[in-house]
Amino acid sequence: MKGKDDYGAFLEKFELRAPPPPEGSTTRLLPLRGLTFAVKDMFDISGHVTCFGNPDWARTHAAATTTSPVVLAVIRAGAICVGKTVMDEMGYSIDGQNKHYGTPTNPLAKDRVPGGSSSGSAVAVAAKLVDFALGTDTGGSVRVPASYCGILGIRPSHGVVDAAGVVPMAQSFDTVGWFSRDSMILARVGEVVLPPHVSNSDLPSRVLIPDDCFQHLSSSGSRPCEIFTESITKAIGPDILRFIISDLIHLDLGEYITNNVPSLHYFMHRLLDASTSKNAGIPVFSALSHAMQTLQRFEFKSNHGDWVNATRPDLGPGIFERVWEAVKTVDEDAIPHCYSVRSELRAALDELLKDNGALVLPTLPGPPPKLNTDPSLLKDFRSKAFSLLSIAGMSGLCQVTIPLGMDDDLPMSISLLARHGGDGSLLNLVKTLY
Repeated sequence: MKGKDDYGAFLEKFELRAPPPPEGSTTRLLPLRGLTFAVKDMFDISGHVTCFGNPDWARTHAAATTTSPVVLAVIRAGAICVGKTVMDEMGYSIDGQNKHYGTPTNPLAKDRVPGGSSSGSAVAVAAKLVDFALGTDTGGSVRVPASYCGILGIRPSHGVVDAAGVVPMAQSFDTVGWFSRDSMILARVGEVVLPPHVSNSDLPSRVLIPDDCFQHLSSSGSRPCEIFTESITKAIGPDILRFIISDLIHLDLGEYITNNVPSLHYFMHRLLDASTSKNAGIPVFSALSHAMQTLQRFEFKSNHGDWVNATRPDLGPGIFERVWEAVKTVDEDAIPHCYSVRSELRAALDELLKDNGALVLPTLPGPPPKLNTDPSLLKDFRSKAFSLLSIAGMSGLCQVTIPLGMDDDLPMSISLLARHGGDGSLLNLVKTLY
């Protein structure tokens, strides 16, 4: 049950910890010993119903008989699970609002949305109720609430963290991510859940700044990037910064993607043919977002279309429309092009970043919107948001959201991306810079 002082973050509270070692046995120092964590309600925990953010889902599904391997991994590493957190229904929103279980309160901006769909996990961390929390990120469900709640969050490289025992949303994009207020804890969780070949890497020495993304997709322009650079320089000194980062490279990322992802032209032509060329932002990123959402709808329908049609679940505003659009959409001709864009984009960005590069991006176009804002007023914001979120989403690269403090009493963030499999390198860079 939710308590009065948990900011509405928890759906259910309980305690799970590893059994104590046998008496007299040799004990090793566990990397997460004594840390508390919460789990988004998409992860199976034996004996508990995975509600997937919706009471009709809970009503039609039995309690889990096994626990998600990633949850078991952090418990065995010494962490203590203290409950399951509220999420957006079926994971199909980045707002963080849930009409059934309530909207978790953003601790940094109580009149603003907390971000979703891993809303409760982010709020539990931001409110200092836990040391870290597990979430999932398909289209932005870790990166968005981390940004809105002013905490660290990682979307790891696609496929590197075991997603067994997690309700699928769209497998081409689903990742298991996590939040923390502390860069050391963020990295320590990574050492537990990431496979060895991606958990230990050298620091990136090249930082790439896509000027087009800051100029056209961020309401603050280049200010977040300037704050980030100035803060790091002040914290660790210019000499050390130059030692860590040898090259600072400015580029036009949209032009690079246009020239190196030929399959994306299919979606650029579709947008032009549909007379949607006035979409907010940059055409190449609008096309990338369109490709991501097309494939996401297709895979969501494959996973849950039969259940939605049979159950007719009670869904909140915005989510109702998105879910039924996915279930009713027939766009199978575009799907092979989506998969081609994924593979080409990953290859292009891996080549751009190589083993020693990190890409700096605005996480989102601006601060968190006010609660209960008319969705029609957020059309341009969402268009730009998914343009940014689709870069890591479609490529499968790893991305860490980093808080930059408050601007006009609202949280501001920036993101760093590294090549696929560069998770350890990225976490080490964040830890070093922080």
